[in-house]
Amino acid sequence: MLPQYYTVKGHGEHEIVIQKSRFIAHVMRTETEEDAQDFIQKIKKEHWNATHNCSAYLIGEHDQIQKANDDGEPSGTAGVPILEVLKKKHLKDTVVVITRYFGGIKLGAGGLIRAYGKATSEGIEATGVVERRLMRVMATKIDYTWLGKIENELRSSIYEIKEIHYLDSVEIETYVEEADVQHFTDWMVELTNGQGEIRSGEVLYMEKDV
Repeated sequence: MLPQYYTVKGHGEHEIVIQKSRFIAHVMRTETEEDAQDFIQKIKKEHWNATHNCSAYLIGEHDQIQKANDDGEPSGTAGVPILEVLKKKHLKDTVVVITRYFGGIKLGAGGLIRAYGKATSEGIEATGVVERRLMRVMATKIDYTWLGKIENELRSSIYEIKEIHYLDSVEIETYVEEADVQHFTDWMVELTNGQGEIRSGEVLYMEKDV
């Protein structure tokens, strides 16, 4: 698992008009080629009457799966520009489909490359990008009398609270970088005068908007 990488937030759409042609960007996060292909086919069915539905995707920790499709546009003027934007933005596990409704004015090869690149960039911007960072979830179990102090300390610290469970006692789950686990544990012991129960939980990705 990568310690950190960038991807899109989820699913998004964005439309621009260039020389009377409509370019609609459809963006989605996907972790498998099968899901990427399903998404492309879904967009093609929804926009069956469009002039083109061009696409590209990057999947895998090391971008092992890369595909670009011009869908009838001149070779190298649509799918590759979409893929290049994904690479330039260092995005992983992302699929983009650009639907084009021809407006009657030919753009030429250079114009098409710029148009598909612009539509992709703006589509990604509209969807949003997140940084996914691998973190250890640390659970701190405390008596309710400690809640105000510990929560305030955490919220003004570098640590991000994942969740708070209100049961017989309170359990606060916090994202902590692996290298910082011991420091965090010592800090919690100090803050609770040794009355807190601190345990190490699962390793998972924390997402932050970029």
